[in-house]
Amino acid sequence: MIEESDIVPLLEPREGVPPVVTDAAGLAEATRALAAGTGPVAVDAERASGYRYSGRAYLVQIRRAGSGTVLIDPVGLSGLGELAAALDGAEIVLHAATQDLPCLTELDFRPRALFDTELAGRLLGYERVGLGTMVENVLGFRLEKVHSAADWSTRPLPMEWLRYAALDVELLVELRDALHQELADAGKLEWAREEFAAILAAPPSAPRADPWRRTSGIHRVRSVRGLAVVRELWTLRDRIAREADLAPGRVLPDAAIVTAALEMPRTTKALTEIPAFTNRAARRHLRDWLNAISRARMLQDARLPQPSGPGDGPPPANRWADRDPAAAARLTAARAAVAALADEHRLPTENLLQPDVVRRLTWDPPEDISEEGIATRLRELGAREWQIALTARPLSKALLRLKTKA
Repeated sequence: MIEESDIVPLLEPREGVPPVVTDAAGLAEATRALAAGTGPVAVDAERASGYRYSGRAYLVQIRRAGSGTVLIDPVGLSGLGELAAALDGAEIVLHAATQDLPCLTELDFRPRALFDTELAGRLLGYERVGLGTMVENVLGFRLEKVHSAADWSTRPLPMEWLRYAALDVELLVELRDALHQELADAGKLEWAREEFAAILAAPPSAPRADPWRRTSGIHRVRSVRGLAVVRELWTLRDRIAREADLAPGRVLPDAAIVTAALEMPRTTKALTEIPAFTNRAARRHLRDWLNAISRARMLQDARLPQPSGPGDGPPPANRWADRDPAAAARLTAARAAVAALADEHRLPTENLLQPDVVRRLTWDPPEDISEEGIATRLRELGAREWQIALTARPLSKALLRLKTKA
């Protein structure tokens, strides 16, 4: 561990803050420069989460040895496909790749090879894996993360934001190199390579069924009529937010939707007694909110939402003991086996084997619960080969012990 007194604040990029690329000519020049560089390519993207509806990138930062740092404003560009082609074959270094890959894919920037420094940190057992913490603990430099939640759709972008953005990729390749060596020393490099390949091979996330059910605080709504209000208000808010390109919470917070579902106001006066309905964005649509609540109130029973949403997986684990005590016992035994292995190998249990895989395995186990049978089932559920090699035998033993006792 690096001592606090030895940590150096990182305040300025080595070559200063580069000008922002905003047009095709600038992008072509940046592409030539980056293609002439060597080694892995550090990439980061800034979105406007919490401000805008879309998850698009509003700034892309790229750094490569021999090329320096490039800052790209993609808003007025047709995409980054030519840049991606020029870097084809180079390893792309991202921190928390699953967060940035969707918006990079929208720009036609699709890595062929990946190193994820956050995931590497998890596999190595680091307790805190944020970029700033990792750079500090591994390299001894302190990054200021003061603008991580900024509205990156702002134009022009302030110079201090651009400096912050450039520093995010300043040491990313150096961090990658240090973690690569730690993974090799720990015998975990192949694990990491399988994980990185799985990220790149993963299909786009399917749309959620009943996304309105993720409204924060919905557990307070106990009636199906109240759930109908949540559904109507959520759907209306989503349409308004999408059309205005505003984060839904800036149109109407979840707490206001839940309160309206509990109180079911019938008049504008009653609706505006819920404070959030008086903010500027929500107030423009008071009649629409009331109409949505009225629609929910008048729905026929057959069109009311069910208390629980559709799903293709097992029920929530806290219901297993009542619904299937044998499955609950299998889950407890499997979780204990995975936790012991994770502790032995110094990594989070969810990285050793995803919780959903453990639930599905134990809710509907294969007839053959030998090591080979469990390995086959884990493979069907999407577990990586390194995960199967570590967990198939202990899981088989745990389930066989339960079967013997039954």
